[in-house]
Amino acid sequence: MTDSWVALRRFTRARIALGRAGHAVPTGELLEFQLAHALARDAVHFSWDVAAFAGQVRTLGEEAVILETPVTGRTEYLRRPDLGRVVTEESRTRLKRIAAGSPDVALIVTNGLSSTAVQRHGIPLLKAIVNGYRARHLTIAPISLVANGRVALLDDIGSAVGARVAVIIVGERPGLTAADSLGIYLTFAPHPGGTDAERNCISNIRYPDGLGYEAAAEKLLYLTEEALRRGISGVALKDETPELPSVLSEFPE
Repeated sequence: MTDSWVALRRFTRARIALGRAGHAVPTGELLEFQLAHALARDAVHFSWDVAAFAGQVRTLGEEAVILETPVTGRTEYLRRPDLGRVVTEESRTRLKRIAAGSPDVALIVTNGLSSTAVQRHGIPLLKAIVNGYRARHLTIAPISLVANGRVALLDDIGSAVGARVAVIIVGERPGLTAADSLGIYLTFAPHPGGTDAERNCISNIRYPDGLGYEAAAEKLLYLTEEALRRGISGVALKDETPELPSVLSEFPE
């Protein structure tokens, strides 16, 4: 193709300059689209092996506790977002029993809308985060692993363990260019009924195609320390860490 849009394809994964075959896109592009759609669907419906993940967390030297939401399966999870925002009463009771004191951070992992993302990137991201918290002498509650959770779960679990800050790692909604992206949300003084305005978000974590594990951890550590120091989070707390190099700088003119 001689279309000037072709040169822009190296700067984005968006579907541009696809070409055409008659009145349709070329067969290869159509097949790639269908594959991306299948990967996105699989990411949502793929079953997360929480027990195996817990074993990997323990190899990092951290205690892990497996909790449950009232969700009975992925179909109900998609239809009832409200059920993914809280843990069951049995899980909440267990949390309160194992919680010791008031930890600095409640750290939660859930597959969210992409089990693929947590399975692929969860442990290396968690390792970078845990190492950073240890280096800063911040105390972490037993890491909560919850299948079929939503972002607001960080308020329910964070308040149950009396944490000063709650952090959740969650599989993001898959798209047609990325089915394995993780997001991190943070809130200061977690409490039931917290809003999006009270949360900070770091998204598109998926090395090597998105934000790297160490870079994401550094941003989270900055936000955590600032939240603890200033007693704020969400729209009141801005990310003032140095900007990451633009992807455009990787391509010579």
